[in-house]
Amino acid sequence: MFEAIRHSVRGKAILLVLASTVSALALSALGLVLYDLRAYERQWTTDLTTQAEILARASAPALSFDDRATAAKDLALLKVRPFMLAGALYTRSGDLFATYAKPGFEPSFPPRPGPEGYAIQGDQLSVFHRVAEEGETIGTVYLVAYYRPWSRLLDYLTIIGLVMIASLAVTALFSGWLQSAITMPILEVARVAREVMSQRDYSLRARKTTDDEIGELVDSFNAMLAESGRRAQELRDADQRKDEFLATLAHELRNPLAPLRNALEILRMKNVDPASGEKARQMMQRQLAQMVRLVDDLLDVSRITTGKLAVRREPLALQAAVQDAIETVRPLMESRRHELDVSLPAEPLMVLGDRTRLAQVFSNLLNNAAKYTESGGRVWLSLEAQGGEAVLRVRDSGIGLDPHALSTIFDMFVQVDRSLERTQAGLGVGLTLAKRLVTLHGGTIAGRSDGGGLGSEFEVRLPLATAAVAGEGAQAPEAAAAVAARRLRILVADDNVDAATSFAALLAARGHEVRVAHDGAQALAIARSFEPDVAFLDIGMPRVQGYEVARRMREEEATRRTLLVALTGWGRDDDRQRASEAGFDRHLVKPPDPEEIDRILEGAAARTAPA
Repeated sequence: MFEAIRHSVRGKAILLVLASTVSALALSALGLVLYDLRAYERQWTTDLTTQAEILARASAPALSFDDRATAAKDLALLKVRPFMLAGALYTRSGDLFATYAKPGFEPSFPPRPGPEGYAIQGDQLSVFHRVAEEGETIGTVYLVAYYRPWSRLLDYLTIIGLVMIASLAVTALFSGWLQSAITMPILEVARVAREVMSQRDYSLRARKTTDDEIGELVDSFNAMLAESGRRAQELRDADQRKDEFLATLAHELRNPLAPLRNALEILRMKNVDPASGEKARQMMQRQLAQMVRLVDDLLDVSRITTGKLAVRREPLALQAAVQDAIETVRPLMESRRHELDVSLPAEPLMVLGDRTRLAQVFSNLLNNAAKYTESGGRVWLSLEAQGGEAVLRVRDSGIGLDPHALSTIFDMFVQVDRSLERTQAGLGVGLTLAKRLVTLHGGTIAGRSDGGGLGSEFEVRLPLATAAVAGEGAQAPEAAAAVAARRLRILVADDNVDAATSFAALLAARGHEVRVAHDGAQALAIARSFEPDVAFLDIGMPRVQGYEVARRMREEEATRRTLLVALTGWGRDDDRQRASEAGFDRHLVKPPDPEEIDRILEGAAARTAPA
């Protein structure tokens, strides 16, 4: 039975109605029974108290004149009340004066009168009432009567039971009719949903039979089907656009190939004058840069749709990114007549970071400060070094933040209800983007405010570059030339033979000793005997993947200190994370920037240089 109900909406609905009805009737019956018991008690106590008062007035003369016979006659009048069991009169001093007992009842009279009032003991109700004359107490009346509410309660429960049975019958009748009106549209929706799933026909619609909430459900379901059909059509259109996009991409990628091939033919020609050769080389650089930009744009499509961001980490004086941000936000500052107070250190603060992305973070903070500060306000920007971190603070005299908003201000799409924000607010992703970019740089960002109208402050902390890395961009020319001239042992491993041999030739032409491997196992064997200073490893190599090669090289004493560089076509954030976890020091995306290769080799030379 319960299994059938579990799989039936109608059964659940009927069960719910019946359970609700039974619960309501039971609670109502309980309330009525309690009320009736209380009313029954009040009725009997009032009646017995009234009887005691009448007897007290009638017995007052007998008590005054010490007439026990008259008092006994007065008590004997209680026999006309069948529920009365016994009665007694007590004198002023509390002595028993006269008594009455119903035939067959053996009373137990208290030796002394108790306090005025009533008491219930089992099925007996007793009452003490004082006898007064001219305001003076001259005795006490004691009465005992039957108190049996249970027979009345049984009759009452019988009536309630019959009412409940009749109510449940009527409820079941109406419930069956009502459930048909409710469940039939739901079953219709379920039927159409099954047909849509089996036929993939989004033109099907459920039939609407009512204009109530169930009717709204049917309308919503039909609207959902229409929306699903529209989305399905959009997917088909998107698939078609994808084909068109790939065709366009192929066309755009082929465009640089023609001048590249022409330039190569020019360089192969004999007796080419230096000017023509230089023009061909410059043309190749431009076209190669164009291809790289096209590939980056293609990757950006994935980053935008998946919400992933990447940064290029290179030695950077942080002041440069700050100046870029200031120039970006200066027009807004001037339009709102803000005063910008900038404090930058004289010495460069070097970090490993992406100048464009960091400038984006700083300009976002300055832009928010400008937007949420009333015209003529003031904005402070400071940059300093604290320990091993660069600390940038942006503070404003604006409208501030409520304390509860600080915990959610960096969440996606969060909009803080502030007085000026209604005209200045964007989509609510600026601070989320800033936090993700700062996190990608290994830093932190935090906001604070003393409350509404008291301004706000945002603080960005970025790790400073190590001395060796910072030196890559700050060495004296003589020192840089000396480091660059140092001969390094370099391992190049790539299953693409042309890529590996051409890259090795480029490195050898710069004076380095180079070994080449075309699979992971060969790379490990060469590394054990060669003990390279730097190893450029492809990831997708046969036999042993690049990640595993890096892990094994980190475990062996001969290659533990080798500078490992992942050189691969995979450049997503999780690819960089996997490379770092495997033991790689750097991650480069093909084709690598020659200047980036030079900086890596200079850093490796500085690491291996004698103290």
